[in-house]
Amino acid sequence: MAASRYTVSDVMTHTAVAIGREASYKEIVELMHQWKVSAVPVLEGEGRVVGVVSEADLLPKEEFRQDAPTLPGQLKEASKADAVLAEELMSSPAVTVHPDATLAEAARIMARKRVKRLPVVNDLGMLEGVVSRSDLLKVFLRPDEEIDEEIRSAVVAELSPPDRVEFSVLDGVVTLQSPLQDRALVPLLARAIRAVEGVVDVRMELG
Repeated sequence: MAASRYTVSDVMTHTAVAIGREASYKEIVELMHQWKVSAVPVLEGEGRVVGVVSEADLLPKEEFRQDAPTLPGQLKEASKADAVLAEELMSSPAVTVHPDATLAEAARIMARKRVKRLPVVNDLGMLEGVVSRSDLLKVFLRPDEEIDEEIRSAVVAELSPPDRVEFSVLDGVVTLQSPLQDRALVPLLARAIRAVEGVVDVRMELG
């Protein structure tokens, strides 16, 4: 039983806002404000991603405007307070993701690296788009009818031997409503249903 999986390319923003190494501090702030983004990739050459400038890279200029850092761990952060160009501000190498990565993989990278946006790059490191936390949540906008159809065609239809499965989908929550002849299939079926993008939860009312 295997449901189709969305990939980063299905939800990413293809028209990505990006800057060059020589972009100034003020230009970066204005660009972020204009496009309402929290980070921008830094490109060189014909579009290879070499770094990312985020809000966290820009804040030291305000944070250390008057006071010198008091903790050793702040020295690297404070060094960006005097930076004025993207190449001085950026975090490098950039944390990126490939377009064929699953949404779960992208979510894990964001959580592990504590970033809100990921440049999407091809095998040559060239920018193809950007994926954000909100992009990853788009799958939960899928209509219940669409989720129902995928469960029937990609999960229930693959049961062997065929078994009669009654379920309903409401606000992304799938409720199994009929007992299966083979009770051992219940956890497998629930796991397969949870793998369907847009499913919020799986509940059992098997009697």
